Parts: sequence; C-alpha cells; structure tokens
Amino acid sequence: MTYKILTKEDIATLGRIVGTEHIILKKDIAIDLTHDELGAVSAYPEIVIEVNQTKQVSAIMKYAFQEHIPVTVRGSGTGLVGACVPIEGGILLDMTKLNNIIELDPINMTLRVEPGVLLMEIAEYVEKEGYFYAPDPGEKSATIGGNIATNAGGMRAVKYGVTRDWIRGLEVVLPNGETIQTGGKIVKNSSGYAIKDLIIGSEGTLGIITEATLKLIQKPKKSVSMLIPFLNREDAIEAVPQVISAHSLPTAVEFLEASSLRFSEEFLGKRIPHANYDAYLLISFDGTTQSQIDSDVDIISDMCVNQLGAIDVYLVDTEERMSSVWSARGAFLEAIKASTTEIDECDVVLPREYIGPYLAFTDALSQELGIRIPYFGHAGDGNLHIYFCKDDLSDGVWQKKRDIGFEKMYEKAFTYGGLVSGEHGIGYVKKTYLEKQVGQTQIKLMQGIKKVFDPTNILNPGKIT
Repeated sequence: MTYKILTKEDIATLGRIVGTEHIILKKDIAIDLTHDELGAVSAYPEIVIEVNQTKQVSAIMKYAFQEHIPVTVRGSGTGLVGACVPIEGGILLDMTKLNNIIELDPINMTLRVEPGVLLMEIAEYVEKEGYFYAPDPGEKSATIGGNIATNAGGMRAVKYGVTRDWIRGLEVVLPNGETIQTGGKIVKNSSGYAIKDLIIGSEGTLGIITEATLKLIQKPKKSVSMLIPFLNREDAIEAVPQVISAHSLPTAVEFLEASSLRFSEEFLGKRIPHANYDAYLLISFDGTTQSQIDSDVDIISDMCVNQLGAIDVYLVDTEERMSSVWSARGAFLEAIKASTTEIDECDVVLPREYIGPYLAFTDALSQELGIRIPYFGHAGDGNLHIYFCKDDLSDGVWQKKRDIGFEKMYEKAFTYGGLVSGEHGIGYVKKTYLEKQVGQTQIKLMQGIKKVFDPTNILNPGKIT
C-alpha cells in the first residue's frame, strides 16, 4: 500500500497540535527509536510526536486518517517482535509522556491510569495503599499500554492470569480519530461484542489506548519462595503438573537450568544461594495468613522430596534471599543478550505435559544446527522463552540457521498443540508462523476485524496479519 510522504505543511500542522518542541524530525531521531529491545527489525519514521493528552492523539489520528499517513504507537520499546517499529515510516507516536495515574477507587477496587505509566510505578503506587495489581511481566519498565497491547503475562500468570484478566475498561482512539469508551469500573459485562478484549492483545493495530481501568485486589500479606533442585531437567519438568494439581495454588512456577543461572550470575556479578545443581523449580506462594503459607510449603516440600525426586527444598523467605533469587531470574533475558552478539526468541506456549519433550527437542536441534539455544520459562503455564544465539557466526550463516531452526521449533510446537506466542505477541517478525498455525480462515477473520477498525490501514500497518 502507498502512503503519503509528509510535507512541510503536514509537519507544520502536526506541530500546531502538540507544539513544535514535541516533534522530532527524521534527521534528529535517535536510533533507539527505530527498533525494540530485541532489535530484529528496524526502521526510521519520518517524524516522532510526543503526546500527553488524549485530545492530541485524537487530532493527530484525524489528520493522519484524512491524509493517509501511517501511524505506529510506541511506549517504552521493550517489546521483542517489532510491534512498535514504524516499518512504513510515517508518524511514530510516543506515548510515554501520557503517564498520569488518574484515580485509585477503593470502593470499586480499580485504578485508572494513562498508557505511559510504567508497570513498576503501578506496583509501587497501589501496594503502599494495601492493594495489588497481579500481572508480573519480567520487564518492569514496560508501560501499561504496551502490556495491554500485547496481553502480557509474566511469572504470576499460573495463579492470577494475564493482563486481559485485570483490565476492566479502556479509552481508545480509533484510526479515524474518534474516541470510544469500552468497559469501565463494572465487574460483569454481557453487553454485546467484547470490544475491550479485541483491543487487548491487538498490538496497536486496531486503536490507541489512552486510558485504562485496572482491577485491583487486596495485597497478599505473606509470601515465600522455594528453590527446589533436581538431578536433571526431566525430573524437574515432570514434577510441574503434580505441583499444580496439589491442594495448593502456587503464585509462580518457574523452571531454571544451571546454564541460564550462570549467565545471570555473570551478568549480575553475584551468585545466588544453592546454585550448584543442574535444574530447579522456583515456586512461590502468597496468601493472607502465615498458616496458609506454611501449609502450602509443607505440602509441596513433602511431595517434591518424597514423591517427585527433588534433591532438597530451600526456603527463600528473607528479603535478601528473595531479592537475590528473583533478581537472577528476572535478569535471564539481559544476561543471555550480554553473552552473545545477537539473539532471536521463540516464545512458544505448550500444554504442560509437553514441556519436557519439547526442551529435549530443542537440545537436539541445538546440536544438529551447531548453534547455542539457551532457554528458561514459566513452567506453571507452559510458556517457554527459547533464544537462538548468533555468537561468532557470520550474518549469512546465522540467518540461515535461525530460519531453519525457527521453522522446526514452531512445527514441533504445533504438533503438541502449542501456539506461536504465549505473551510477547506477533508483531512483524512472527507473522509467517502465525499464519501457519491458525490457517487462512482465521487470518481472514483477523484481517476483516482490522478493516472494520482501520479501513485505510494506517494504524501500525504490516503487523500481526
């Protein structure tokens, strides 16, 4: 599709909407704004516009719709699939200054926020008031708008679900500039099609989120983690379904291997306690009483040691130990990136019973291709993060091995009933694999939805489908 190249008149008009101090022209655009965190795809926009009001977003979209100018929305840029990259040029809409916390409502237990508020800012704000927003993606500097756009998951999804489960309402600017409200502070809603849920996970292709109403709960009063070593990966993974089905509900069940821990320890410059085994489960519980936590710990400890082949169970129950272990887990992606020259990620999600066989396949593929493939994952919900590392391969060899490897990884995932992405989305770089997974009928349905929202295809064009 052909889009309009911005003229001086266009730039002047856009400058009048936001103020010229809030626009950056192509010659002055920093390279960091041309790619996301992974950097697998990059492109320069013609102009970057910083917005701080919904009415500015609406006015920009009305003008872009009228003039047929492509618009790509960007938050913190922490994505991994190129969703915030302006591959068609045009306008890059920077939402990070639209970042106010509007209202904490204790009666309805909701928090209204603008999309540029960071995940860590939300946690700090609500927890000091005794409340809890449960979604816990690893990148705490991501914006809530980006989390909603990708339906981010995180480590607490096994108990609390994903971002979609915590969004009560949205304010959205459509591609033609019209602003709509969908959902609200209400708990239940059976009023027509679920427009809110279409926007969640749409990666900025259907509308621009300018406000969100988040569900809150009371903050759990107690929490504890358990670091449980096993002789090998197979024993650790096989233990997960039984841990999940026990008479306790973990907050998180993470799978760790020695190699990933070593990367993280080297990256952080410190060792975590008991890091001398080949495979681990990192399990956490939270609750309202110590007796409840103690009961959960006793059940899982006894099961793991006496039935599931665990070597031992180490309680992570002090601030220092919690910080050490969870900061190591949180640093895995950055540590793997620091260990190589370039990475690409396979973000598959599988039924839990196939995690072990799939990781065995991954190890065999690593040997077959002669390429390093470290991994870690949310074992409790079957979401694995598998990284292809370029190391010292030439560009041509790297691209060939990566492409062959990804084809085989996704083909194998599909045979197990797996999906292309558990939480990082499709963006630009995973489109081909989505089509192979869902087939032409579902792709056409998605394209039809896109056309209803965005008939001229100006909003984040070239993504998902």
